[in-house]
Amino acid sequence: MRVDPVQADTALAVVLTVVTIVYGLQSYQARYRAEGWRPFDLAAAGLCVLVALPLAVRRRHPWPVLVLSVTGLLVYTGAGFQPSVNVWPPLLAGYTVIARQPPREAVAAGTLTGGAWIASGLEARLSVELAVAQSVIALGIVGIFATGTRRLAERNAQLAEATDRLRREQELRARHAVVEERVRIARELHDVIAHHLSALAVQAGVAEYVFASDPPAARAALAAIGATSREALEEMRGLLQVLRVSGEVPCDQERLYRAAPGLAQLGELVERTRAAGVPVRVVVAGSARMLAPGVDLCAFRVVQEALTNVIKHAGRPATATVDLCYRPDRLEGRITDDGPGNGRAVPGSGLGLIGIRERVRLYGGSVHTGPRPDGGFEVAFTLPVTSTDP
Repeated sequence: MRVDPVQADTALAVVLTVVTIVYGLQSYQARYRAEGWRPFDLAAAGLCVLVALPLAVRRRHPWPVLVLSVTGLLVYTGAGFQPSVNVWPPLLAGYTVIARQPPREAVAAGTLTGGAWIASGLEARLSVELAVAQSVIALGIVGIFATGTRRLAERNAQLAEATDRLRREQELRARHAVVEERVRIARELHDVIAHHLSALAVQAGVAEYVFASDPPAARAALAAIGATSREALEEMRGLLQVLRVSGEVPCDQERLYRAAPGLAQLGELVERTRAAGVPVRVVVAGSARMLAPGVDLCAFRVVQEALTNVIKHAGRPATATVDLCYRPDRLEGRITDDGPGNGRAVPGSGLGLIGIRERVRLYGGSVHTGPRPDGGFEVAFTLPVTSTDP
């Protein structure tokens, strides 16, 4: 539980004030009355309050507190009152200034506090040597602790600044990764839409050709045109929802016109991963079927990024498993590994995983990434799908 500094200082000031007054009364009756010191009366108690109670605000007003405390101590000793524990509050006030103010002010605070201690020692009938020695020792100890506190505060401030800068950099990197992924989706948009438009052109040609000679075939072609166009519109709508990037982004023309991969190329991807030194096992459940090009591409990219993650971070020996389950209304995928690598669990790392989430969310799916309880890493995704006839 964190203690409020203001409450702690207030409690300390009150305790020191009470202790000083009680000690002054008891020590006067027990010792200093017989030695002829001035009686410890209300004036002495009031000066004790002036010396100790301002410590309640020492963090907010370090210099005024030090001046009040030192002034109270000098008036107390100059009025002929007995030696007391009043010397400690000015020392604490001096520590606060030394620890929190610039070096020049710290030297001035040390000089003021040391002078008050020497004056108090002389008024207490100590020798000059002893009064100076106790002042030097007390200020030396205070200086050591105050310097350590100052350096710790400076390091904490630097650490807080570095942490804030790192957080901003991570946010920028994450946004940059999302933008890059959107640009890549935009480049693949040509392939997806081109597929649908090509199918529409072929089916329209078939319908025109057999319109008079084979009406059932023409109707089937027209039905296929309707289904294909609706699917194309749906994919266009999903893609355009996330393509809000500047037109100044450079475009790789070669990649733009390259055919978009899909799960049909999963075997090639697995072989490349095995060639990189990671054994891969593929398990397919359910009835494998053709998927809409956008969903097919998304599923392939998720598996690709997950296997790339295994190669880069899992360590060796590591074995990866790709599980695909075709259900009537969705495709479920799970890519796991048993590698010892744990760097992938660090928050903010893995920009490829950010791209995975962006892709899957684009098609209305869900994804989960994280370390497995028994070791290794897991990427699990679900994509809503509909059958596409060849």
